[in-house]
Amino acid sequence: MPIGKRILIVGGVAGGASAAARARRLSEDAEIILFERGKHVSFANCGMPYHIGGTISDRSRLLVQTPASLKARFRIEVRVETEVISIDRKRRTVLVRDVASGKDSTESYDVLILSPGAEPVHPPIPGADLERVFTLRSMADMDAIKKTVDGLPPRSGGALVVGGGYIGLEMAEALRQRSLDVTLVELSGQVFAPFDAEMAAPLHQHLLAKGVDLRLNLAVKSIAAEGPTLRVQLSDSNAISVGLVILAIGVRPEVKLAREAGLAIGPSGGILVDAHMRTDDANIYAVGDAVEVENFVGHSKALIPLAGPANRQGRIAADNIFGRPSTYQRTQGTAVCKVFDLTAGTTGLNEKTLKRLGKPYEKVYTHTADHATYYPGATQMSLKLLFSPLDGKIYGAQSVGTNGIDKRIDVLAVAIRAGMTVMDLQDLELSYAPPYGSAKDPVNYLGFVATNVINNDLRLWHSDELPLQPDQVLLDVRTPTEVKAGTIPGSVNIPVDELRERLGELSKDKELFVFCQVGLRGYVACRILTQKGFKCRNLPGGYKTYQAANLKF
Repeated sequence: MPIGKRILIVGGVAGGASAAARARRLSEDAEIILFERGKHVSFANCGMPYHIGGTISDRSRLLVQTPASLKARFRIEVRVETEVISIDRKRRTVLVRDVASGKDSTESYDVLILSPGAEPVHPPIPGADLERVFTLRSMADMDAIKKTVDGLPPRSGGALVVGGGYIGLEMAEALRQRSLDVTLVELSGQVFAPFDAEMAAPLHQHLLAKGVDLRLNLAVKSIAAEGPTLRVQLSDSNAISVGLVILAIGVRPEVKLAREAGLAIGPSGGILVDAHMRTDDANIYAVGDAVEVENFVGHSKALIPLAGPANRQGRIAADNIFGRPSTYQRTQGTAVCKVFDLTAGTTGLNEKTLKRLGKPYEKVYTHTADHATYYPGATQMSLKLLFSPLDGKIYGAQSVGTNGIDKRIDVLAVAIRAGMTVMDLQDLELSYAPPYGSAKDPVNYLGFVATNVINNDLRLWHSDELPLQPDQVLLDVRTPTEVKAGTIPGSVNIPVDELRERLGELSKDKELFVFCQVGLRGYVACRILTQKGFKCRNLPGGYKTYQAANLKF
């Protein structure tokens, strides 16, 4: 595109503001105008729950850029409280409305960038529009929630959070930090949907330990005002009274403007764009939470409302506008979430998605320390790795624990991006010192376990294969003390250190389903048994993973 053209951008925050700043860095002559419906053009929306909870006390720290700062540094004209109402693609104009005055005007463009973001889902619940029922998207939403929390009288009933996604979990923590009683209601059987159910189980336990009244497999049927409280009717016929309600059910792409302009909408509901972030109109680009992207691993279409992808997409759109070929390299969905003292991290595809896509996979679990156990403060982290049983290609990973989760998920995200296999994980040279890791890093350890499977040194079984067949036997190779604390019903106990001397107690006509506490002793036992002529399979992640997969809330 020739220098000096007029670029209009609809929406700020991550995608729109990034596109505007990149466009200016590429051209000092272009006229760049950014329209933002709200009062703030660029703010850290991911930080809003932490301001409500008091962790970030200074509200101004959430304001990344202001109209004045964008004008001073980038000569970008920002019009806040200005909404783009419609697009005339033939004339290359947009109809713009001043929110305060209601006055309309028309602006022409050479190139238009859409960054409208995603809007919170507003369920058709009677009473969802009442005062003190909130969603959290903007700074104004944050201010209103904080003001309400600040003014709640004693015995107000606390707060109800509806939805166990990122915002729901972060708001539950924030409200507990404000000393409120918190009930969290989730329609499905688990919180944090990117996780598989057994990996979410530690989050459930931790939420309960932190005083959150967690209610799974429930929906809100209605909300009604009762004096200073709200009475919330749940789908199990119970009702609770609370001082405020946070609706964190999820988001959906805001595509009304694009749809009314006749732009193509993808099957998942987002604006359809090519790898250059261009819509089916050559003069219109779209970025951020409103666009449909392709999953890096499964190549399926998806909506990934994350700040990192939005920032990259804004930059890519600007590059292509100024003739710099740049493509978006698909999305992995790499993300991390703080849940009180725990961290949950994920990248790539989860097991639920692999099943839906009909993709053959294998899975392993490890429960290792985040750093050398002889150095004080080591804590256990749980890791799940999903991979191809044919060639070891990595499909996805999940991890939960206290420390070091983001580090390991980031390493695995890079491994997926680089097309590495589980065999490659064994050879990664990762930083080690006792306070930070182990000589065999948890990522290396995942590689060892998964490679044993690929090389047929180890056959696996999983808890969903229970109950066993008559020609199969459960063998617990932990110590008697561990067994007394709990075991899988029907199992035989022979500690691994006694196994070689007690092989006569086992039949080679039976297939042995071995397990220990976290999987390592089970592997050692299987190597002994296999070389002695027994048919043997090990439970990855051991009894700890079995418990997580079978916990009921």
